Formats: sequence, structure tokens, C-alpha cells
Amino acid sequence: MMKALLRSPSPYVLVVCAALILSLAMGMRNSFGLFLQPMSFDLQLPREVFSLAIAIQMLAWGISQPIFGALADRYGAARIVVLGGLFYAGGLLIMANASGPWALHGGAGILVGLGTSAAGFAVVLGPVGRAFPPEKRSMALGVASAGGSCGQLIMALVGGAMIDGMGWVAALFVMAIIAAFIIPLAFGVRDKRGTDSSGADSLRAALGEASKHPSYWLLCGGFFVCGFHVAFIATHLPPFITDNDMPTMLAATAIAIIGFFNILGTLASGWLGGKYRQKYVLSWLYMARAIVIAGFFAFPVTQTSVLIFAALMGFLWLGTIPLTSGLVAHIYGVRYLGALFGIVFFSHQIGGFLGAWLGGYLFDLTGTYDVVWMIAIALGLLAAAIHLPITDRPLERTAQGA
Repeated sequence: MMKALLRSPSPYVLVVCAALILSLAMGMRNSFGLFLQPMSFDLQLPREVFSLAIAIQMLAWGISQPIFGALADRYGAARIVVLGGLFYAGGLLIMANASGPWALHGGAGILVGLGTSAAGFAVVLGPVGRAFPPEKRSMALGVASAGGSCGQLIMALVGGAMIDGMGWVAALFVMAIIAAFIIPLAFGVRDKRGTDSSGADSLRAALGEASKHPSYWLLCGGFFVCGFHVAFIATHLPPFITDNDMPTMLAATAIAIIGFFNILGTLASGWLGGKYRQKYVLSWLYMARAIVIAGFFAFPVTQTSVLIFAALMGFLWLGTIPLTSGLVAHIYGVRYLGALFGIVFFSHQIGGFLGAWLGGYLFDLTGTYDVVWMIAIALGLLAAAIHLPITDRPLERTAQGA
């Protein structure tokens, strides 16, 4: 019995558990935008305060992601995910009892950020990447990443209904209980560390060779844009909708639709990444984002335009993750995938910090989100361009280094 518990799960069980962990971790944090307006109103705080809490969350998530990724590479993902579940539930409890900025920044910001990091993409996708051969890796990463969208689909609707029915305080208490289920799921992402030799000889060598490779920094730059887009839209699309005299449940429905279409988009990205060069798929994806955001910004805001935007943006939402993590694994190997992808993900979170915070700051300053929408369009075009020169061949190493 004890041997069965300690034995690493099959690759397919690992993918399912990784998807469920991401479903809980990402599903709840992508629904936080629903809480911005009611919490700001009840606590009599400007929107910048809540926006800064989400920005701090993105930064705490990003700073700790390479650390948790490296610890997962060394000690196993399961232990780190357990820690993530504890951080996440604790942060939500503090957020539920918030009466001012500091509790918001500490609970929704630091603790939820650490929890999302320890139970996030770099930690749980590492075992998935190591469990599958290269020809199946992109699809497996896509299936696991799609789990975050399933949670977003469910938690956006459930969160919106709970806020309407019982208020934001009780809704956050329920979400804290749900977050605790991350802990038992951690046992499903145990993996045999160090069994795959594709990669540098040591973590220091892996970091050194990646830092000297221009393509690594281009991947970081592209993922910065992804973070800006996702954080701004997830945090500020709900209040943007209600500011246009539309119901709260439409905002919740829009976030849920993003989650549903992201399932399709992430699976499609994983499939395309196995069929075509991943850097080109990423370039097409960012170009499509810029076009969709420009169209939404250019036309009058109606219920129909909101739903169309949510569906199109959802299809392009997190498809960047299996493609970007797949490129990191393809170029640099999978031995230190958690740490290397964690650093790329840090750039994503810097973009997320700016997307979440600038949205609130510029809204309080100008009364609209127009400037941030235009920044999002320009960044999408930039990201489409910088993926083209990436050298996507596996890094050549000497026999001794390999």
C-alpha cells in the first residue's frame, strides 16, 4: 500500500491531476475581477487599491515562480503544490476579512500570489514535460494548461452567483475551502526527478547558457505582453462592462466564456505546436490578439460585442503557455524546465503587474480605460514581431556539457 502511494503516477494520471490543480488555482484568480467593484464600494477605496493588490499578486507570483520551479525540479512538484494550496487558502481567508488596503495587499496580493506560483504552471508543467516524449509533449502541455480554463469557466459563474446571492465576504470563504482541495491533488503530480538527461549538466549551467542565448530573452519579451493582456482583461473587463450599465452576471458570463473558449484555444495551440514551428504559431496568436482588441475598442460596447470579444479573446487566452513552455523545453531541454520556464514566466508577471495596476491607475486618472486598450493593441503587434527571429533549434552542447 505504501509503495503504491509513493510510486509515480502514470503520465495520463499526471496530466489529469495537473489540469485539476491549474483548474482550481487559475480558475479562482481569473475571477478576481468580479470582486473589484463590490469590494472597492463597500470598503470605500479607489479602484487603484484593488488593482494594486492584484498587481502585487502578479509580482509575488512572478518573483517566486523561478524559485518554486527550481525547488520542484530538485525536490518534486508534489511538495511545492501542497505549499501552494496552503498559501492560497490562507490568502483568500485574509482577503475575506479585509477592511483596508493592507489586508488586500497581503492576502489577495502576496499570499495568493505565492499560492498561485507554487501551484502554478512552471511547477506542474515540469513533470508533464518530463513524462512525455517530444512528439507528444506539446499536446500534453496543452491538455494540462487547458485545466486552468475549465476552472475559470466554472468559478466565474459560481463566483458571480455567490457575490449576487451571499455577498463577496461569504463568496471568498467558500473559495478558500475550494482552494484547499489543491493539497490532496498534489499527490497526483509526483514524478521521478533527474531521470531525463536532456538539458544542461546543472542548474547554474542551464541558467548560464539560456541567459547568453538571445532567443531566451525574446521569449521573455513575448510573454511579458501575454501577462499584460491577461491581467488587464481579467481584472478590468468586469468593471468595464458594469461601467457601461450592463449587469454583473454579464461580466461573470464574459469571464466564463473566455474560460470555455480558452479550453478549445489551448488544445488547438498544443496541437498546432506539434504540427508547425511554435514560434510562428505564437506570432500569429499575438497578431490575432491585437486585431481582436482593436475591433472591440473601435466598435460600440453592447452585450453582443462583449460576448463576441470574450469568445475570440478566450480562444487566444492561454494558448501561449504550451507553446512558450514547449519552446523552452525544445531549445534548452527538460531537466531544468521548471526553473527556466519560471524565469520566462517572471517576465509574464511583470507584464501582468503593469496590466492590472495601470488599468486602475489610469481609470482613476482619466475616468476611462481607453489608454490601456491602446497600449494592449500596440504590445500585441510588438509581440507578434519579436517571435519571428527566435532560433528554435535545440541548443548545441559539447559532449562533456551534455
